[in-house]
Amino acid sequence: MSDDALVIFTPSGKRGRFAKGTPVLTAARQLGVDLDSVCGGRGICSKCQVAPAYGSFPKHGVTVTEEALSPFNAVERRYDEKRGLKPGRRLGCQAQIQEDVVIDVPPESQVHRQVVRKAASTRTIVMDPATRLYYVEVREPDMHDPSGDFQRLSEALESQWQIAGLRAAPSLLRRLQPVLRKGGWAVTVAVFQPHDGSAPQLLDLWPGFDDSPLYGLAIDLGSTTIAAHLCDLGDGRVAASAGIMNPQIRFGEDLMSRVSYAMMNPGGDREMTQAVRDALNTLTAEIATEAGVDPRRILEAVFVCNPVMHHLLLGIDPVELGQAPFALATSDALSLPARDLELDAMNDAAQVYVLPCIAGHVGADAAAVALSEEPHKSEDLVLVVDVGTNAEILLGSREKVLACSSPTGPAFEGAQISSGQRAAPGAIERVEIDPDTKEPRFRIIGSELWSNDPGFAEAAGALGISGICGSGIIEAVAEMRMAGLVDPSGLIGSAEQTGSARMIPDGRTHSYVLHDGRDEGGPLITVTQGDIRAIQLAKSALYAGARLLMDELGVDAVDRIVLAGAFGAHISPRHAMVLGMIPDAPLDKVSSAGNAAGTGARIALCNRAARSEIEAVVERIHKVETAIEPRFQEHFIAANAIPHATAPFPHLSAVVSLPQVAFGASGGGGGGAAGGGRRRRRR
Repeated sequence: MSDDALVIFTPSGKRGRFAKGTPVLTAARQLGVDLDSVCGGRGICSKCQVAPAYGSFPKHGVTVTEEALSPFNAVERRYDEKRGLKPGRRLGCQAQIQEDVVIDVPPESQVHRQVVRKAASTRTIVMDPATRLYYVEVREPDMHDPSGDFQRLSEALESQWQIAGLRAAPSLLRRLQPVLRKGGWAVTVAVFQPHDGSAPQLLDLWPGFDDSPLYGLAIDLGSTTIAAHLCDLGDGRVAASAGIMNPQIRFGEDLMSRVSYAMMNPGGDREMTQAVRDALNTLTAEIATEAGVDPRRILEAVFVCNPVMHHLLLGIDPVELGQAPFALATSDALSLPARDLELDAMNDAAQVYVLPCIAGHVGADAAAVALSEEPHKSEDLVLVVDVGTNAEILLGSREKVLACSSPTGPAFEGAQISSGQRAAPGAIERVEIDPDTKEPRFRIIGSELWSNDPGFAEAAGALGISGICGSGIIEAVAEMRMAGLVDPSGLIGSAEQTGSARMIPDGRTHSYVLHDGRDEGGPLITVTQGDIRAIQLAKSALYAGARLLMDELGVDAVDRIVLAGAFGAHISPRHAMVLGMIPDAPLDKVSSAGNAAGTGARIALCNRAARSEIEAVVERIHKVETAIEPRFQEHFIAANAIPHATAPFPHLSAVVSLPQVAFGASGGGGGGAAGGGRRRRRR
């Protein structure tokens, strides 16, 4: 151990000894330090910036020299030349520990500072919760009747409420006798009645009459964010909503990065399981405090999540999901005690329900979207798109429903973008570009003002303009296409070609200056050619998945499109269609469902019959595997053009006129103003 170096992270104070040559990011992960890592340590994202501190630190008992970390490497030098590293900053995935060191994690590198935008949408839900309160009067013990108190409670529940076969855990049996006697043989019990008809369970009891509300948690456990809604099980009212970033981000931004971490690090899956369970306990405590609710009154939790998060929540190694045939350990819905998942911030007897997964890459979150949006009940053909780091796509009607997942990657979340960041105060979230002057205006999270509005400078001064989030980069690229700054192939024009001084040379390509804050000590925020390519790859995967499902049904058009998730709530249909993220459709037939997965979780929480319904529906959904479909690659390539190389997009052309520009040497551009070519009509 004497050869190991001591590493102390501030402001968390976490410390540990590591072998020399260990990357700072690896040490941070192992200690649970809140250090962002968008690309999973590949040296791509530059989000893991840290600031080593040098000198004597008597408080920590160390003296840090300039040799404490490895010298700057080529990756760091390249980033510094292109984007600029603040003085004293290093990239955590590149800098290696050589000697004892104190390392500060600046606020912008901390995961928890980011904003989770998954509010509960208004929804009418038929209430039929699995857990209810029942007031019962129990016969007193009698010398001539040898039955126990629990037997007489069960008898009373059956005779007064027609609930038979009650079961109870030993912990509740220990409390039963004093509660019965304190209540004068009258008690209020919380009984959980499973939707599958199995035996009802006693979850808690109180002396006398108690009509205080019971609560449940509907939790959308995403790869990037965890959103929870605390619901009154009596009327379905959302008492509070809260969200946090998924702490597993420090093990890798996308799902496959986390699977890789589990593959390469023995015990890595257990690390990630513990991290997410700890976060869930923290979130439960916070949401109960916010709502002023006793955590003991939280008696149920419903989870929706993608397959990798599903396995990690349950403590199952996800490695099989990283390789064909992408086998799930189990795809069925699960009902189990919360304590089995170490969820101890709610009632000790609380019950958990996890919605079924559809397939190895289409999880319980897609099932929840199906429960919320009900494509299986639709008279017309509906395309439902739920976009995160992985897109879940549903297409169908009451006749048939298809599903697939599409590997969009994290670009829509602001990752793999040169000035990209998560949604946080100060991030650019809305963009408009004047097609005549080529001048932009934008809005940042935390202010309702546009950048050319009076008072914006003061608002931005308080918040800081820090980067561009997913919705911002999507709108920026679409606006650049509409303003003639980007051609159909995705190539950015030069200042001479576009007539705009905002186009600046960037190596062999050009970038568009969205905001230059360098004079005030802020960042230069540009849209680069690499950013355009990242968005093209993401949107092509999304479109190709949707198109593949359309092929399976033998159609060339859909009647309506529903955009689900945080993406759907913050992106305009027009921008999505200009990019070619979704198939052409009338814009008034493209709607947002908000956090549909979270809504599906709330429906399953508040209505027992909905659990049986979605289990039956999932059995009938036909899964299409994009990874083995040759046509997926064909559709992907054609969808690289903006909006598309061959699809005509007549509805878009009726409302948006895209400039006919071509900046490539050949003069080609991958398609006309809104695509070209002909396809058969939908029958």
